[in-house]
Amino acid sequence: MGGELEFERLVDLHHAPLYRFAMSLSRNEHEASELVQETFLVWATKGHQLSDTTKAKSWLFTTLHRDFLGRRRRQVRFPHHELEEVQTELPEIENNAAQSLDWPLALESLAKLGTTFQAPVALYYLEDCSYNEIAAILGIPLGTVKSRLSRGIAQLQQMVNAHPAATHRGNPQAK
Repeated sequence: MGGELEFERLVDLHHAPLYRFAMSLSRNEHEASELVQETFLVWATKGHQLSDTTKAKSWLFTTLHRDFLGRRRRQVRFPHHELEEVQTELPEIENNAAQSLDWPLALESLAKLGTTFQAPVALYYLEDCSYNEIAAILGIPLGTVKSRLSRGIAQLQQMVNAHPAATHRGNPQAK
């Protein structure tokens, strides 16, 4: 019970300043709220490790700032693109491509695909997941799922077409 009261007191003391700091960093109410909530969640799980409780305020601000920086790094590494923004980059796919596909080569190419694109492509084609299910599983927006699928498929097509066996596909006498 004492721990709960201490936690509530800590939240009462630092919520408003942390939120203002988060707003100054993110300039987005939703993201600022998430940053503050995540900071207090981390405190709830790891705050007991702080030996000098007079440093709680600086610990909270440092934790929030590190979380913010981590989110920014992820946004740079894995940018969100709306499908409409990348429509010109989408490949043209033939309807009969599945019948002529060399599945072992496709799976080998999938293993070489970048991790950003590998999971969405595998979930969609191998596990039969919907776009919404993939978004929920990977924790990314629906538009990002669609973008990663289209780009991943394009990369797979390039790998399969560049493979030496691809020149023999569809021409059995060339083997």
